[in-house]
Amino acid sequence: MPLFEYECKTCGEKIELFVKSQASTPLCKKCGAPLSRVYSGKIYGATGQKCGKGCSGDCAKCSGCK
Repeated sequence: MPLFEYECKTCGEKIELFVKSQASTPLCKKCGAPLSRVYSGKIYGATGQKCGKGCSGDCAKCSGCK
């Protein structure tokens, strides 16, 4: 299960969540608004390998890290 960083555009709360499905939109525990995913550009595989510099962080649309 991947760990993603999210930010609430309503109250500014920032959290990291383990997410089973990228199709679901988590809600802010502070204010209840939908959270937006933050793309830091740093992705690590299950083996701890860092993905390439061109990685967008959007694994749902990725053809795989090289």
